[in-house]
Amino acid sequence: MHPGQQRNQLLLGTFVHSKSRRELDIFHNGAVAVDANGKIAAVERDCPSVEAAKTQALSKLGWDADDVDIYTTKESQFFFPGFIDTHIHAPQYPNAGIFGKTTLLDWLEKHTFPMEASLKDLAKARKVYTAVVRRTLSHGTTTAAYYATIDVAATNLLTDLCFAIGQRAFVGRVCMDRPGINPDYYRDESTEAAIQATEQTIEHVRAIDPEFDLVAPILTPRFAPSCTPEGMRALAKLQKQGGYLAQTHISENTGEVQLVRELFPESQSYTQVYDDHGLLTPRMVLAHAVHLTEEEGSLIALRKSKISHCPCSNSSLTSGTARVRWMWQKGIEVGLGTDVSGGYSPSILEAARQATLVSRHVAVRAGDDIEKERCKLSVEEVLYLATRGGAICLGLEDKIGGFEVGKDWDAQLVGLGRVADSGLREGEEYTANGHGAGAGVDAAGMVPALNGCDEGNVDIFGWESWDEVMAKWLYSGDDRNTKKVWVKGRLVHARR
Repeated sequence: MHPGQQRNQLLLGTFVHSKSRRELDIFHNGAVAVDANGKIAAVERDCPSVEAAKTQALSKLGWDADDVDIYTTKESQFFFPGFIDTHIHAPQYPNAGIFGKTTLLDWLEKHTFPMEASLKDLAKARKVYTAVVRRTLSHGTTTAAYYATIDVAATNLLTDLCFAIGQRAFVGRVCMDRPGINPDYYRDESTEAAIQATEQTIEHVRAIDPEFDLVAPILTPRFAPSCTPEGMRALAKLQKQGGYLAQTHISENTGEVQLVRELFPESQSYTQVYDDHGLLTPRMVLAHAVHLTEEEGSLIALRKSKISHCPCSNSSLTSGTARVRWMWQKGIEVGLGTDVSGGYSPSILEAARQATLVSRHVAVRAGDDIEKERCKLSVEEVLYLATRGGAICLGLEDKIGGFEVGKDWDAQLVGLGRVADSGLREGEEYTANGHGAGAGVDAAGMVPALNGCDEGNVDIFGWESWDEVMAKWLYSGDDRNTKKVWVKGRLVHARR
């Protein structure tokens, strides 16, 4: 698939992944053997030592240690599944953090459509798309469901870059065929033109990755207001023919919900619009879902469509607070999305962190104390959303999201800062001489600068339980803690 033959690999040390929504599976002195095709060939757990785990795995597979690349966790390091971003707009990445006081529809007009339209310039598109793929990988995102633009060449370029750099991706050419709602400078000329352009991008993906093993197409009606009924029906027909994944937005903002009501008066709800046009299927990922009614939630569950929860964006654009626990109780599968650039951060860890905080705002409006507690999402639950939940949303639960034999090795090595007895991080030293000053303070009474590798904001003192370590990472971690990233066994990011 990529230039150069991969070698067998052996990962040794501590491993953490989701056992269920409510429970993390943490095992030490473990080994995960990854074959040359990037698949997990064997897993050894809780051995007497790392060396014993290594010996056991090599013996089971008949591998020679000299022919294997070996990675071993250090103290306060662990392997964790790669993050899965179920909703991100690649062309909007330069606008991350730029939303001011706007709400959704104003923000689209002022910031989003002009930026997306400008990426018809392929030199600019290459600059933006290379940056977003590398940046998301550096945050541990091994899989991303990308919205591109309406431009075929720019969309194909994003596909090429994901494939070359090595990120697992779904890439969707955005369909926007409704005149009047979409700006004249940025829309499809007709329904026929939209479908033809979408088919061209699908064939481009098929030409470079025939089995859609690493990169795959995803049908992308932007949202109901931007599409004609004919356009949505045509995409539904295309999905039925090809079995493709699809993605769109739903009930993100109250103004948007009202606009849908005006444009589609014959449909009983926003959700019903998609159902009426054949798009509400098990292969549809609906982003946001902030203002769903009980009936809409039941319909989504009945059709087995999935939801991408985008807490950063929902807060940034004043859209509202989505109710993840309510969705789960309805029987709806949920993943996490950064929704760059409505969301300010390309980090799924940040999205997971915000998901816990938003759930507490939901709890404030709940009824009794029992219901308030039920609304809150735990560390374990949001890390599930970031991995296995996302895999289910994208139809990849058999391939990624955990460390089981047969799955692809999509993973990250996470390293946290260890505090030594001196109070310094390992590898750090003071650079100033505090003659006569107190410990850790220079002669002027200032704390001197430190030399040494920067492990980020998380300080591990050594007495924490592993559940506490994971909580610290969730709430204080960032890309500095993401030391290495693999996709399908290929090392695609390493922090210097």
